[in-house]
Amino acid sequence: MTATVVSTDINRSAAEVYAYATDPTRFSQWQAGVVDGHLEHTAAAGVPPAAPTIGTRCMTTRRIGGANRSSTSLITHVDPPRTWGVRGTDGPIRAIVDLTVEPLDGNRSRLTISVDFTGHGIGRLLVPLVVRRQARTEMPNNLADLKRTIEASARIRSGNE
Repeated sequence: MTATVVSTDINRSAAEVYAYATDPTRFSQWQAGVVDGHLEHTAAAGVPPAAPTIGTRCMTTRRIGGANRSSTSLITHVDPPRTWGVRGTDGPIRAIVDLTVEPLDGNRSRLTISVDFTGHGIGRLLVPLVVRRQARTEMPNNLADLKRTIEASARIRSGNE
């Protein structure tokens, strides 16, 4: 099987789309099943966290089978406002996500997200039988939700709604 790859054009700048799509605190606003997310920075006490770098931990909690399940991913590449990627490091199902934002004409950009999974233990059975199929169904809806949310928030800020 290959990764699920989904793209959408968004009426916002590449910088805005990148900032929104790579912010784990906003994942629950557009990703099905996500209930919480944050980056785990290793800043000294009283020092504001730096921008995410390769190796920064991305912590996500999803509602799966009626229970909240936390997972850890490491940022594998980060090049704002163009590319970002994470790789899961724990649990039976580990996601590999690559995100690209391309500026288009004017104030528009194209967001492309590729997601695949590796299975460990019981995950070796679940990934090919359930998880990849579910991702193929969810990802277009997730990107449609992201597009609606970010475009609507821009209209509200500008007073057009």
